[in-house]
Amino acid sequence: MRPLRILTWHVHGSYLYYLTQSRHHFYLPVKPGHPEGYGGRLGGLPWSDNVHDVPAEAVREQEFDCVLFQSRKNYQDDQYEILSAAQRQLPRLYLEHDPPQEHPTNTCHPVDDANILLVHVTPFNALMWDSRRTPTCVIEHGVMVPDVHYTGELDRGLVVVNGLRSRGRRLGADIFERVQQQVPLDLVGMGTNNGGLGEIPHLQLPAFQARYRFFFNPIRYTSLGLAVCEAMMVGMPIVGLATTEMATVIENGVSGYVDTDIDRLVAVMQQLLHDPAEAHRLGEGARRCAEERFNIQRFTRDWDAAFALATGMEERQRDSTPPTLVRGRA
Repeated sequence: MRPLRILTWHVHGSYLYYLTQSRHHFYLPVKPGHPEGYGGRLGGLPWSDNVHDVPAEAVREQEFDCVLFQSRKNYQDDQYEILSAAQRQLPRLYLEHDPPQEHPTNTCHPVDDANILLVHVTPFNALMWDSRRTPTCVIEHGVMVPDVHYTGELDRGLVVVNGLRSRGRRLGADIFERVQQQVPLDLVGMGTNNGGLGEIPHLQLPAFQARYRFFFNPIRYTSLGLAVCEAMMVGMPIVGLATTEMATVIENGVSGYVDTDIDRLVAVMQQLLHDPAEAHRLGEGARRCAEERFNIQRFTRDWDAAFALATGMEERQRDSTPPTLVRGRA
């Protein structure tokens, strides 16, 4: 497969960084002041030479092989603002980062188009969205971290959630406050300066978190966070709620513990604080799982398959041949 020229938007910086770990070329529209979706190569990440900023007003003058939407705004508004009519007829994919928020089971996805490939980041998300006639596939996360080794020397747990307090119950702000009264926890992420330690730069986070005894994920309902996958790759034991995709990622007694009973999770965290050897054992199990399930090589192969499928979708439909959809596991 030759390298493609792909137009997409900067929606989730860390995910975009991992997505661009391929031989394809990605073009990011930018606007002055960097409004939503138009930040380009921002975020303090070491973008490689295959990632290009393009002024939004110049996008119509470019040639692309396909368009990758990453938000409802991209699909419903941005494409009509910055793309030409011919570019809007290019092969298109829509990367859905989240499960439905309006209603968990009865929400129709904004895309209802047999000519667009809808890519979900977890099987749970694909299960919950009503995708109607849109062909779908699942590409699970792929991450990479520096050569950092878990030590767990700090008798504390770490929570990594951006804007936790302002995002409320869905992200588990109340759960964090409840658990913090019984277990020593530190909170990091964007918008956490009030009651937390603030944002840790992406490339510094693995070494920072490797010192903590365990990683706690208080989120009730969202997609599987990249922070969880990165912590697993470092070798941290994971404690969290047995909801969404977390229930399939963490195996109790092997890579950490998940439950829907907060008191049981508190007991597990207290045990890990008193038993570093057990924390190391679970952390090693988390690392093995992450290396198998979330390795960057599998991730880029799955995306290659999705791009190949999307760019050949119209020809397959003319031949009346059902598309073969990729599945995101090693």
